[in-house]
Amino acid sequence: MTDAVAPAVRGRLWDLPTRVTHWSLVGLVAFSWWSAETGHMDWHRWSGYTVLGLLVFRLFWGFAGSSTARFASFVKGPGAVLAYARTLGRREPSESAGHNPLGALSVIALIAALIAQVVFGLFAVDVDGLESGPLSTFVDFDTGRVFAELHETSFNILVVLIGLHLAAIAYYLVYKRENLVRPMVTGWRAFTSAAPQVRFAPAWLVLVGIVLAVAVAWFVAKGLRI
Repeated sequence: MTDAVAPAVRGRLWDLPTRVTHWSLVGLVAFSWWSAETGHMDWHRWSGYTVLGLLVFRLFWGFAGSSTARFASFVKGPGAVLAYARTLGRREPSESAGHNPLGALSVIALIAALIAQVVFGLFAVDVDGLESGPLSTFVDFDTGRVFAELHETSFNILVVLIGLHLAAIAYYLVYKRENLVRPMVTGWRAFTSAAPQVRFAPAWLVLVGIVLAVAVAWFVAKGLRI
């Protein structure tokens, strides 16, 4: 006699602001690379400002947003990370209500790399001084050139992190039979046990985050001048 398979329970996991921010960053990173490679530096600059605004919103949302979006809900200590790492060889899907402890490291690393990429670009100075970041006036030419080199280096690091992120997604899909992309698109996920109780943030907090993100991006784009 075989054991009955418990039916899947469908539950909400990711809120709309988290998903929009995630996929907007995906598209803008690709667009920023393309615009730089093809010499569309005006588009590249505005893409960078938008990425800056999205990062400001994501940091705000990581403290004030819905429970699964908050850093406190998924950033764990070394013990929890090692304990989860020991389960990677198991083929069954995990039941993490959001980012698992190991995946949280990927999220933090990607956010940190994006912040570095944007900050270095803001202070970067090109060789002829014509296409420079809005904050390049605060540094001398040689320092600005160092920031330009760091801007390029940080992008290479970002590409490596994105590759690792995609490899992890493929591993979970093929080996652990867990689709991590669908919930980030739809906001819903199937659980074999009870669906987690996700506390969703009110709409007015979304508005606060948007105003903050736009204000910071605008202020920086103006070279910190009102």
